[in-house]
Amino acid sequence: MPLILLTIPGLREKDVAVMPQLREMTAAGQIVNLVPSFPCVTCPVQANMTTGRLPAVHGVVGNGLYWRQQQRIEMWTSPNDCIERPQIWDLLSHVEGALTSALWFGMHSVGAEADYICTPKPIHNPDGTESLWCYTRPTEYYGQLRDELGHFPLQHFWGPMANIRSTAWIARSAATAARRWNPDFFWIYLPHLDYAAQKVGPDSPAAVAAVSELDAELGRLHAAMQETYGDALLWLVAGEYAITPVDHVAYPNRVLREAGMLEVRRQADGEHLDLAASRAWALADHQFSHVFVADDDARTIDLVAGIFRNQPGIADVLVGPQRGRYGLDHPRSGEVILISEPNSWQAYYYWLADSNAPAFARTVDIHRKPGYDPVELHVDMATRSIPLDASLIRGSHGAPAADPTQHTVLLASKPVLPDGPTVADTDLFGIVMKQFGVTMEG
Repeated sequence: MPLILLTIPGLREKDVAVMPQLREMTAAGQIVNLVPSFPCVTCPVQANMTTGRLPAVHGVVGNGLYWRQQQRIEMWTSPNDCIERPQIWDLLSHVEGALTSALWFGMHSVGAEADYICTPKPIHNPDGTESLWCYTRPTEYYGQLRDELGHFPLQHFWGPMANIRSTAWIARSAATAARRWNPDFFWIYLPHLDYAAQKVGPDSPAAVAAVSELDAELGRLHAAMQETYGDALLWLVAGEYAITPVDHVAYPNRVLREAGMLEVRRQADGEHLDLAASRAWALADHQFSHVFVADDDARTIDLVAGIFRNQPGIADVLVGPQRGRYGLDHPRSGEVILISEPNSWQAYYYWLADSNAPAFARTVDIHRKPGYDPVELHVDMATRSIPLDASLIRGSHGAPAADPTQHTVLLASKPVLPDGPTVADTDLFGIVMKQFGVTMEG
């Protein structure tokens, strides 16, 4: 049975109620609550789904990773080998009959073992400019997609111009690939609900409009895939996480700097983090941070943890073995993990005056910033740059899904889901493998 798994960040049960195309796709099946595992952000949740394990096993502890030996921060760019556990496509390729897989815009796709892949990978030119391109398997396939559909609209995938055009291109290119190769398993990431919900709030008029826009694209995708696969096709539609309202922002790096723990280097364009000289610094990621403590000394770690225990917006501080509570006891995790209150999020800002902010702070630069920056969804029209006002953000995610408002949904077009009102993101792996007759142990 061919299976398509759509992962849709921000999809909630209340959204499904006003999505007629999605309801039609899954009318003969089931819907259950999906509980994302902490940290409830893109890269860890997708790795949870594709491996059936938590970060302590697969190693994806956030959207960014810090490589201690090289003192290097890697945001959003790690190739597939950063995932330390076999994924769905790895295992399906060994099933009798060599089942084929396609991976469309999933995180950490570069170098994955799926048979067919497409993911953004701009070319960095010697003069500092970028050229639009995507990494594909087969290598030449992006050129063919470009000729048929035009370039992937990267400017609409993230930033102030983010809109439905990127999701529409992903869906259309996936349908094109399905017609050509008929993969047995197809993973497709559709990001559209991520934008307005963070920028102006999950229940804002713009977020409500985004739900309708996505539903229309789902209708077109459904029709195209049904033409290719027919009635045998099984759809699974998984919300990666729910975005909830926020009205507060915390700045862990500024707190560390004011405590004398974080150091900066003055450069021509402003202040930059000095990782070598800092005793502690925070890799901020939505509603949590990994705080890395340089000397790994127990007293210093306790000092850092104590600094944050009464900070506004911080709900919990995890140290050492406490990280195991959420399956984050992995060497890539920070010595201290900060968890936000549900109404708060954490910005990476470390400068104390905006006049000292580095040049990249005012640009859409997801790879150079030492943390996630949703303010990139906004633009200051007066300066035509990204503002330095983190209070603009009205929705976030990442904190443990302790409340039903932080749950999302899993839909199936046929009754294949396990009994019970909820499933975890790690359960997706087993649900998919079961449809192909593969049972996993251990």
